Amino acid sequence: MTIQVGEIAPDFSLDGVAGTDDAMRGRHRFSLSDYAGAPVVLVFYPADNSPVCTVQLTSYSADISRFAEVGVQVLAISPQSVQEHEAFSAEQGPFAFPLLSDPDKAVGQAYGVLGPVGFYRRSVFVVDAHGVVGWAHRATAGLTFRPVDEIIDAVAVLEA
Repeated sequence: MTIQVGEIAPDFSLDGVAGTDDAMRGRHRFSLSDYAGAPVVLVFYPADNSPVCTVQLTSYSADISRFAEVGVQVLAISPQSVQEHEAFSAEQGPFAFPLLSDPDKAVGQAYGVLGPVGFYRRSVFVVDAHGVVGWAHRATAGLTFRPVDEIIDAVAVLEA
């Protein structure tokens, strides 16, 4: 099953490590429903410490103020463990948003981001303040990612 634009975003509850700008730094449980009433950008990425993923998350972290300007929360999700996220953040970050762990890939499956052999496809979803998917991009090849400008434009369209 693949979630489509216009559908209610599947809720989830995942363990993760909070970002540097988060008042709750450290390990926590995060649920999409915790952010009801505000837009959320869900960033599904294949793996910690991979070259493209590192550049993608570093780019989004560097531009976190642009996400904040439009009132959006960024949540990054991959199949690695919380411990791996902590090591990744210590080595390559810190990142300005939470890194969430989906080890059984259930959330990835719910959002339709699993590729043919079960790996995450690099994907971004914008969920509006009412929990509806307003924009989605699933990569067919994992070597590029959506730029901040494109994601911010998608958020702006939802709020117009």
